[in-house]
Amino acid sequence: MRVAFAVAVLAAAVAASSASAAPKLELGITDSGAAYFAEPGDFYPRLGELHAQLLRAHLNWGGKLGVAQRRPEDASDPDDPAYDWHRYDAIVLRADAENVQVVFSIFGTPRWANGGQLPTRAPRKASDLEEFAFAAAERYGGDYVRDDGIVLPAVKRWTAWNEPNLPIGLVPQWKKVDGHWRIQSAIDYARICNAIVDGVRDTLFREEQIACGDTAPRGNNAAASSRPTTSPIAFLRAMKKAGARGFDAYAHHPYAMSPHESPTTRPRARTTVSLGNLDDLIEVVTRLYGKKPIWIDEYGYETNPPDRLVGITPARQASYLTQSVRIARANPRVTMLLWFLLSDESRLGGWQSGLETASGIRKPAFFAFARAAKEGAPTRAPSSATVVSS
Repeated sequence: MRVAFAVAVLAAAVAASSASAAPKLELGITDSGAAYFAEPGDFYPRLGELHAQLLRAHLNWGGKLGVAQRRPEDASDPDDPAYDWHRYDAIVLRADAENVQVVFSIFGTPRWANGGQLPTRAPRKASDLEEFAFAAAERYGGDYVRDDGIVLPAVKRWTAWNEPNLPIGLVPQWKKVDGHWRIQSAIDYARICNAIVDGVRDTLFREEQIACGDTAPRGNNAAASSRPTTSPIAFLRAMKKAGARGFDAYAHHPYAMSPHESPTTRPRARTTVSLGNLDDLIEVVTRLYGKKPIWIDEYGYETNPPDRLVGITPARQASYLTQSVRIARANPRVTMLLWFLLSDESRLGGWQSGLETASGIRKPAFFAFARAAKEGAPTRAPSSATVVSS
């Protein structure tokens, strides 16, 4: 009897330990550069009000907002004079003040690293990107002290590039070699993924997590078209074939393709992966890379008003947000869901999936997000000022 009781107690303890060790879904915001470079009195306090745990921002290697406008002498040294980190220091400091952790997506090739091309062209030498990733991870390792004495907060989550299966992420998408089309973007991306993985890993800091993929939800696989793109699953298979390896999680943006699609709707096109058929992508990730976590690091629904073409009502946006969080929480492989974006972009050609309007009026989704994030927030020990009643 005692043995049976002891076994039952032990089994219960093991089950409780396993349950507590299971990864929980973290909620946060992905936003555009105009927002997260804003003044601290505007953007960042609202992240705190939302109980957001994460903020994803681009850490631009090259381009207009790039850290490395000229070639550094020692690219692995975060203190190299060619580097200008001030924008990104501000992000991690302001986010940390609201108890929000930053997810940095390293993106964009400097002109000096790709022969004077646009930031969406891969670097000629992967080692240039690897050294930059090392320098970035060193600076944001948690113990870097600036000249002014400020210790920069740690960044523990990194992603490689953004939507490389579209021309906004990488060009060219497809290339004809010996009479056959190949997915050139996936071949280039494998080098990008590996360079960022190796650079961050080489710091030997603990607990870093790196995601590759960051794929958009659809692609046409029309190599000879005027605007060829690559479907996410075709891209995933091709990057595996090209040797992408070593990452901790696979990131994807499972947007619905129509305002008529709810979070549970399976898309009609076989080349699309939305939230409604995310398990199709997870199955391929598992087959190719094992049971890696899935990061939904960009997701949202646009509203009407102001977008009369593809927007849904603000009430339905809030309902779909709540439903999406439930779906993600029910899937043990999904460990991150980041909403795009906090505030609508002011131009109608931009995105209107914000939790508030461009003028700062909060939509119902703002409060739906705050409730969902608060429900899933980790329990904190009471402060010394807290009175605990008996």
